[in-house]
Amino acid sequence: MSKTETETREFHAEVRQLLEIVIHSLYTDREIFIRELISNASDALEKLRLTQLTEKDVFDAELPLEINISTDETAGTITISDYGIGMTRAELTENLGTIAHSGTKAFLEKMQEGAKPDVIGQFGVGFYSAYMVAERVEVFTHSWRGGGEHLRWESDGASGYTIDEVEGQRRGARIVVHLKDEHEEFAKTSRVKGIIERYSNFVGFPVNLNGERVNTVEALWLKSKSEVSEEQYKEFYQFTAHAMDEPRYTMHFSADAPLAINALLFVPGENAEQFGLGPQPPGVALYCRKVLIDPHPEGLLPEWLRFLRGVIDSEDLPLNISRESMQDSALVRKLNEVLTRRFLKFLEKQADNDPKSYEEFYSRFRRFLKEGLVASPVHQELLAGLLRFTSSMTEGEETTSLTGYLDRMKDGQEEIYFLVGPDREAIEKGPFFEGFKARGLEVAFFTEAVDEYVLESLREYKGKKLVAANRAGIDLEDVPGEGDDEALTETETEKLVSWLNSALDDRVTRVDSGVRLVKHPMVALLPEDAPNAQMRAMMAAMGQEVPETRAKLEINPRHPLMHKLAALQDSQRDLANKVARQLTDHALLAAGLEVNAGDVSEGMAELLSELLEERAGS
Repeated sequence: MSKTETETREFHAEVRQLLEIVIHSLYTDREIFIRELISNASDALEKLRLTQLTEKDVFDAELPLEINISTDETAGTITISDYGIGMTRAELTENLGTIAHSGTKAFLEKMQEGAKPDVIGQFGVGFYSAYMVAERVEVFTHSWRGGGEHLRWESDGASGYTIDEVEGQRRGARIVVHLKDEHEEFAKTSRVKGIIERYSNFVGFPVNLNGERVNTVEALWLKSKSEVSEEQYKEFYQFTAHAMDEPRYTMHFSADAPLAINALLFVPGENAEQFGLGPQPPGVALYCRKVLIDPHPEGLLPEWLRFLRGVIDSEDLPLNISRESMQDSALVRKLNEVLTRRFLKFLEKQADNDPKSYEEFYSRFRRFLKEGLVASPVHQELLAGLLRFTSSMTEGEETTSLTGYLDRMKDGQEEIYFLVGPDREAIEKGPFFEGFKARGLEVAFFTEAVDEYVLESLREYKGKKLVAANRAGIDLEDVPGEGDDEALTETETEKLVSWLNSALDDRVTRVDSGVRLVKHPMVALLPEDAPNAQMRAMMAAMGQEVPETRAKLEINPRHPLMHKLAALQDSQRDLANKVARQLTDHALLAAGLEVNAGDVSEGMAELLSELLEERAGS
């Protein structure tokens, strides 16, 4: 090949400053230069494809629209070629040697001001990333125009560059990166292949490495749902998630407003965190025009959706020139909100269409939804509608929802009642449920320790307040029941309550006679504004001062024990006092309040001893 008309030029001062920034501080990983050069090659091919729609006289018209990469470990080079639009001598100077046309001037000005610009895909800036690893770079090019020159541009990235004519060039651009000794890893086929698969696997043109195509997986998220089979979805999920199972749910959608989004999201078959693997990193990768920006983007989705896998591609997302960090936090928050709401509406639809399948999902992933209820107030109502639980109106393990609860509410009922306990049986046998059961009021049963905290965070659903059935301040209508004829008289009840208030004033806030109990003699009710047991445990674990919580006692004047206690408090005040304290301790324990186990055990022993002595004496 002959060389003629060599010209040498200096870089503008701003370009030299730019090279300093690119080489030393702009990019986190040096491997990014391969992604940038492939993206530039893809841009050049796309420009040529559009040009061919209107221009018939295209140089080397038979060449395929593809990107070819070759490595040479002996020479220490990596070469990236495209059969794209190519460049003229003037375009080489404009794009690679000066600032005006590459967008670099604005970039540099913003960098000097401490900001990050929103340029992406500009040839000049991405091209300079090669100098992170190169001692010199050659660009061989021929414009798409038939009469163009066969050119070579060369520079060591220091003071300037040369342009000369070298015959025999094909259409497009061929970039030869002569690697520095310490970066010869990028001349290894396996290393380059891994980088292409990670960042450029979905580029819209074939990417061949040493004659073998690398990007064989299609960007399914950009296709219509009608064009994609279930098998393709499965294969894509397994490829992107590095998984062996099948996706439980697949959500594929596109949107133009309020943001341009193409998304393909998968719910895995199993929850990896259930197997003790710990919190997983974000599993939805961020792309811009099929180029990977971040495989694990923080903030793109809320952390409680970390179980999702898949791809989100948005052209509306401004990125800095390195394509490595998201710029506009307000826009990222909007993207987060749109995607989250869209996914929750998707789950809502799945739950309606196939309740059994949703139950299987919920059994494995409910912890994430509950985490979201606490962490994302803006999505609380949607998340609350996705909760599933048993209730006093369901049979066995059959579950229901808050929406189902609302549908069954009695006329005039303004509150949703719930109880948290170790299991359904324990809740139903406890003292807090029986008053609601006697009145035909539905109570939702929750059986995970975190539920109490979650429901306290929720507060209400569709305008109806959520109220724990173990709280004071709940007005229940009086319903005649068994034992009414044997209930203490009003005078006897007042006398017993007065004595109990005096005897237990160091243990509870007050004692009242109530109507909620049926089979239990006494119940301890938490103040409406008191932290629940879960919240107190969390505060203690975090080293915070836990406020003292004193409950209100409500007695059942129909219960035989209250009759006996009323009699004892006149005839055997000391024994009555011991019985009252034991009843109180058990009521407090049932309410989840701290009670000194040693005192309870000692008190029980004393009470039993006294009762047995009395019985023996009689």
